[in-house]
Parts: sequence; C-alpha cells; structure tokens
Amino acid sequence: MNTQSSLNIVNKHLNYPKVTLVETTTSQYLHIAAEIDKTSFPFFLGKSSCKKSVLKFCKEQAENIEKKAGVINCSIFSAIIIPPGRGKYVQENISKTHLAKFDVVILIEIDSTEHVEELLKSKVYQELISKIKSKSSYLHIVKASNVRQIGPVNHSKQGIFLFNYFYAQNTSQNLLVWEYTAGWFEKETKLNNSTLLLPGDNSKYTIINHCRWDSLWNIIPHLIFKKTFKTYVLDNFYANKVGAQPILYKLV
Repeated sequence: MNTQSSLNIVNKHLNYPKVTLVETTTSQYLHIAAEIDKTSFPFFLGKSSCKKSVLKFCKEQAENIEKKAGVINCSIFSAIIIPPGRGKYVQENISKTHLAKFDVVILIEIDSTEHVEELLKSKVYQELISKIKSKSSYLHIVKASNVRQIGPVNHSKQGIFLFNYFYAQNTSQNLLVWEYTAGWFEKETKLNNSTLLLPGDNSKYTIINHCRWDSLWNIIPHLIFKKTFKTYVLDNFYANKVGAQPILYKLV
C-alpha cells in the first residue's frame, strides 16, 4: 500500500478532520448493476413497464436468496438521481471504463467465499441474472470485499443510498484519496456510515462506495452550494487521477 506521502494534495489550506473509520466487515459481496431505463438527464423520472416487472421479480427473488446459506442481506435499489460529482478524469478516460448510469442495483452480503460460490450456482440466483440480463442494455456483476468502513449501512429502512463508481489509474491511490476526502462528507453532510467495496479483477471500477442518508436534503444542497466540495473533494480526486461516478438510489 502506498503511504500518505504519495498523495498529490491540492488546496492544502483546506483542512478537514481525518475520517473516522471502524473495523471492516469480513463479509463478501455480490454487486449487480443494470441499465434498464436509459436517460439523458440526471433524473430517473418514472419507471417503464419493463423496469417495474424486473424490480418486482428482483424483490421476489431477493426473499428467496436471503433464505440461502450464508446470505446476510439482499437489497434492491432503484436510481433516482445522478448528483453533482462526476469527475472529469472519468470523461478523459471514457474509453477505459464504462460511464455508470445504473438504474437498478442489487447488493448481496454473504458471510463467506464458500457461500458466495454456492449462491452463484443456485437456481434462484441464475434465474435472477437471466431475467435482468434479458431486459438490460448493460449489466455489471462483481464479487467484492469491504476495504474501509465508516459504519454499517442500514438497509432495514428507506433513505437515500449512494453507490459511487470510482475509476482510477491506481487502486491504492484511489483508496488514499477516498480516505483523505471522506472527512468532508462526515463533517459537512453528517455522514456516519459507509461500506467501501473493493471489486474483483473483472470490474470496470477500482472501488465502489456505498452509504446512506435519511433524505436528499442531507446531501444534495451540500454538493451544490458548498464550494469546498469541488476545491477539497473533486480537485483532489483529479490531482490523484481518480474519477467519481455517484448515483443516488432508494430501496425497492
């Protein structure tokens, strides 16, 4: 792992507290992200009949998946908005990654790699993937582990959930600058949870951040009106060759 000195820090006069981290989980994750309803706007307005049927099927399958050995949680998310924060480093390297516009996400938390492999072979999981694949224009599936954690993400009640799809030249650099900038979110948005996922080798993204706020008002105004979001967060991302692709969701 690179040391702190490998960070390229800009706007050093902005001094946010170091993010508060807790011990990571030993859980394994399956992250399934699909693009079903295409949109040219930052808002995901309404749902097509196709998407509604997919979400209904996913919800039914999630209940069966949660009965499988080792499965801790299976949550379904539907996108509501692409907020400010997409890094220009992504735009400059668009041929090397995939511009994330995932409007349906499934996150499955599992207690061990052995149970992950069992689930992947199960009929209920294969039926789930077959249905989504047949209805989506793009599907991204990865196994992942938890590499940093501010706190566990509560999936038991509704809220505003973030999946932020990072693309970086170097994963270690991505982790370092995420840690450096996460204190901004902790202070400015009162963020008290985040499960940072490290995907496997087949991922288009270096890391995927997942967290939750109670409402849009807890996050959107800060991204729009706080000048330090750009000067402290986004500018440091770019200086370290890291691009973010945030999308906000609600539980299905």
